[in-house]
Amino acid sequence: MRGIWIKAILHRTVLFGAIWGVLTAPGVEGLVAGLFAVPATVWLSLRLMPAHHPVALWRLALHLPRFLAGSVTGGIDVARRAFARDMPLNPGWVELPVDLPDGGRVALGGELSLMPGTLAAGSHEGRLLVHLLDTEAGFDRTIPREAADIAAILGAKRTRDGRP
Repeated sequence: MRGIWIKAILHRTVLFGAIWGVLTAPGVEGLVAGLFAVPATVWLSLRLMPAHHPVALWRLALHLPRFLAGSVTGGIDVARRAFARDMPLNPGWVELPVDLPDGGRVALGGELSLMPGTLAAGSHEGRLLVHLLDTEAGFDRTIPREAADIAAILGAKRTRDGRP
């Protein structure tokens, strides 16, 4: 168990340190502030989401290109719809079952909310409530794949189609 905690501290320090580095301008001020902010963030994250499974940073690294590609593709789709004369929209809500470990639903909801055309509005009894600009575009079929990727990043064993 101690090994999982040490691994979690190291992984979260690398992750939050990288995020801090991306969000701050290069310079001594950002580095000094990061020396306080990153450990505080690691401590808070361990309090809010204790380390049961180590986060697989390599899986996160493999997930990022597909996430970025999905964001760009979604942004182009939203722009196309916004500039179309008839503005082809079919907005609506979908409620999807999501079986993820602690913090996983929050991570999935955050990721979906960053994707253009979707907004996660919460979860209830293991189901994620998502608003879509077009309920017939098939995005609700890709959510189980995203959930499976997040489960793998968090160390839960799941199949590629989202089933445990």
